[in-house]
Amino acid sequence: MIEYTMLHHVSIIVQDLDAAKRFYREVLCLKEIERPPFDFAGAWFGIGDGQQLHLIVHRGETQRHGGIDTRDGHLALRVSSYKKTREWLDRCGVPYEARPHAKAGFPQIYVLDPDRNVVELNADVLDE
Repeated sequence: MIEYTMLHHVSIIVQDLDAAKRFYREVLCLKEIERPPFDFAGAWFGIGDGQQLHLIVHRGETQRHGGIDTRDGHLALRVSSYKKTREWLDRCGVPYEARPHAKAGFPQIYVLDPDRNVVELNADVLDE
């Protein structure tokens, strides 16, 4: 049997590393952390409790071209306030799809990063 202690990291593909770093640092407010000197470009961000997001520059054919598709593969981050998160995204001018009464049982917000990766921001409760 495997016993898990936490989710360590999620890696996503990006093409414009500078734009992706700005989005995750300035819009999603993640802190960039040290990354080993790999032979390919990328960046690491701390999410909390030792969990990480790894951005990997790759010119492969994995990029999507459409809008927000909530059934597509995505990164989901729990936020402390649904209301404050929506207000922040509005101030940043970031388009999103809000689902305050999602069938999942918790409020959700979906955004696209600059490379069109889907990011879900969800809260434990609806505080609007």
